[in-house]
Amino acid sequence: MKAQLRFFGLTDAQDPGDRSLTPPSGAATVLGPGVTLKGELQGEGTLTVLGQFEGEIVLNGLLHVGPDARVDANITAPAIAIAGAVRGNLSADTRVDILPTGSLTGTVKSASFAAADGANMKGEIWVERPASVAPRPTP
Repeated sequence: MKAQLRFFGLTDAQDPGDRSLTPPSGAATVLGPGVTLKGELQGEGTLTVLGQFEGEIVLNGLLHVGPDARVDANITAPAIAIAGAVRGNLSADTRVDILPTGSLTGTVKSASFAAADGANMKGEIWVERPASVAPRPTP
């Protein structure tokens, strides 16, 4: 969580051992502030949304929603970090994190969910662990 807060500039804390997020300079794609995009977005790698997006996002990478961003979309990605406002249904293989400035209205289906103090959430949360090993038959 500290790395996510630092990523969005919400804290000055530096933890050199925490490498859980790609720094902004390593972001593959950035939808900048002041930019509004409508449609379907599909791709690989990290996506950082700092502006506005409406539609559908299917990503094979991390999705970061910045503190001033507004997203109205159904989202499918391995991991999603929200510091702005998101409205839609989210599906994440590994985790969904809502940071202190973040808000989410919709449904979450993920292996892990966390909301920081101050975060807003309205909707349903489905936490399901991925089936890594098939169950053994009982004799």
